[in-house]
Amino acid sequence: MSGATEKIKGKIKEITGKAVGDRRLETEGRTDQVRAKAQEALEGARERARGVRDSFKRKRS
Repeated sequence: MSGATEKIKGKIKEITGKAVGDRRLETEGRTDQVRAKAQEALEGARERARGVRDSFKRKRS
């Protein structure tokens, strides 16, 4: 799943956990959101690395 989808899923779990008083579900939701943010950051770093690699390739040609 994409990072945005995971964030939404996590937020829903967190809100549901708060509403029903389930601290485990609430915490799981927060964890899902943090995981999604990390996934998005990793994707961004990969894209930047590809851009740098491509710019070096163009300069060498």
